[in-house]
Amino acid sequence: MEKFYLEDYLKSRTKETDQHGLDFQKLCRRVNTEFLRAWEDGNENLDSALRIQKKAIIGYENEVAYFKSRIRQLIKKYGAENSSYPAWYGSLEDGIYQENWGLAGVSEWFTEKFRESSSAKIIGDRIYFLDEGKMCLKPQIISKDRREQMIRAFLLLTPEERLDKEFHEVYMLDGTRVTIFGGSMTKRGQDVIIFRRYIIPNYSFEEQAARGTIPLNSIPLFKAMVRLGYNVAFTGAVRTAKTTFLSTWQSYEDRNLEGVMVETDPEIPIHTLMPEAPILQLIADNEKLKHISKNLLRSDADYFILAEARDGIALDTAVKIASKGTRRMKITYHTREPQDFSYDVAFEIVKSLGGSLDGTARKVAASFDYIFHFIQLKNKNQKRLKSIYELGIDRNTREISMKEICRYDHKSNDWKWEYAVSNDKLIIGEEESAELLEVFLTELRRLSNAGKERKRNAN
Repeated sequence: MEKFYLEDYLKSRTKETDQHGLDFQKLCRRVNTEFLRAWEDGNENLDSALRIQKKAIIGYENEVAYFKSRIRQLIKKYGAENSSYPAWYGSLEDGIYQENWGLAGVSEWFTEKFRESSSAKIIGDRIYFLDEGKMCLKPQIISKDRREQMIRAFLLLTPEERLDKEFHEVYMLDGTRVTIFGGSMTKRGQDVIIFRRYIIPNYSFEEQAARGTIPLNSIPLFKAMVRLGYNVAFTGAVRTAKTTFLSTWQSYEDRNLEGVMVETDPEIPIHTLMPEAPILQLIADNEKLKHISKNLLRSDADYFILAEARDGIALDTAVKIASKGTRRMKITYHTREPQDFSYDVAFEIVKSLGGSLDGTARKVAASFDYIFHFIQLKNKNQKRLKSIYELGIDRNTREISMKEICRYDHKSNDWKWEYAVSNDKLIIGEEESAELLEVFLTELRRLSNAGKERKRNAN
């Protein structure tokens, strides 16, 4: 039998490692074991180690950098610098970190490559990214144990959330919303984690026009409307850019005015959008809003924002505030048909608080001046302002009045305008600024006439 020399064997294995590296998954497990051993052996202060681990999992940059630095040291110690790693990771140490403690294969969605993607999903062990308007299956997979570990990490952001709940909604440090469905709410092995973020780099009408959401020639009109202080509702289905447009509209608001913004979830970063403006930001769900609504009504704020008004309490609060004479009210509301806005809102209020449906609908119509309705095109990255309605009450008949002043044409990918301004909107504008009112009227007339001119030329 040929003699076996251990020293020669180890040399040959070392050379093979230098050339080809170690298996990626084995390397991940080896690094993980080494970290655990260091913590268990007490080589590091356990409380400090757990604090660093917790903050790294949540996503704090310094703690993540600490993990990756330690991982690089171990890679060098193992002589595994040449080890291959999956293409969706930025580096070997990044891959090891993400596999063990980070976001695993979903971490690719947070890279520059997918910065224009607004959504990612984990369904069972499958991972999808919204890419060029389509939800695409990615090659990476994620195991059940790793999904459960990830959920536990997310819940560190909200300690009051119980792990045994079947539904969670949390926000990451960068503002990404994470919605989790599990337990009996999903089929076995098909639990769901949804990531959603806003991808507008800056909130401006010019940015919205560049993306095709609004017509470029409407910008002067919208700027005048903001400063005139009309009460506006931004409506549409889920993921139609309602909140983005509300944020954009708000960014043109007078920074010297006092505002109050109430959200059910911390979606709009108003403190970074308008850092110098005196705006109070409140997080209140249906139950909390019941207790603070009276205080809001007594507030001396110049205007209110109710982002994502979902229930009767929130909607009733908005209507009551607006009916007191408050201007610059802004809300977003889920609805398929803007013409039903007054009755849809009234139905939610009556369902929660009682009252007359017709009477409440008229109060709603009297409280808001304009409805901006948004849609999502077949390419999910593309949003469009579908229509604008002037809303009000006919003072003689007490009937709800709705006039469509703008409509998007799918065939021409353009907008058609109609010059129509009710007397009550003229009064509001005159009281705020006669000069700005004239800009508003001139711009609306210009848009309407330009559309008619195009139509005549086409014929």
